[in-house]
Amino acid sequence: MKKATRLLKIALVLVILTSGFIATRIYTFGKNETENKADAAIVLGAAVWGQQVSPVFRERINHALDLYRQGKVRKIIFTGGQGNSNEPTEASAARAYAIQNGVNGGDVLIEQRSHTTFENLVYAKQVADANALQKVLIVSDPLHMKRAILMAQDIGLDAYPSPTPTTRYQGWRSQTTELGRETYYYAGYLVSRLFK
Repeated sequence: MKKATRLLKIALVLVILTSGFIATRIYTFGKNETENKADAAIVLGAAVWGQQVSPVFRERINHALDLYRQGKVRKIIFTGGQGNSNEPTEASAARAYAIQNGVNGGDVLIEQRSHTTFENLVYAKQVADANALQKVLIVSDPLHMKRAILMAQDIGLDAYPSPTPTTRYQGWRSQTTELGRETYYYAGYLVSRLFK
């Protein structure tokens, strides 16, 4: 019994240390941004509220628009399917927002089938390949960036991080909650890679 208790304690300590290590890597990676130009920005989808993009999604879109205006990307690929049947797809809502804000419609590409980060990237890669876009910047929230880049590289994208400089996860409480969530999903993705 004592041996089993000791083993459980050791396992618990290892889980805590591993989680802390992963969380630290996620947090620090979210501060990285490439200065290089790319063929396109892939904007990972987020919620649509009614006919409008959510605040989180708006900040991702705005960052992609800044990259486009600065000449860092030639095209923008918006991702995301439909959440509720009475709402537009995430990608189409983002496209409308971008065009309303001065982006040439011919420079906006969309995929509207995805419902997860991995699907965002898989379907965006298909769009990129069909349009001969090779090097891409991944646009998302800083804490989402490490998992997104790993997934993008796993599916063969020449991808680099471009985290949003603004995010709703500003306060200590919201950052801790989001970091915990991302740590869980990142660890889950690492485990899933072992079985591929």
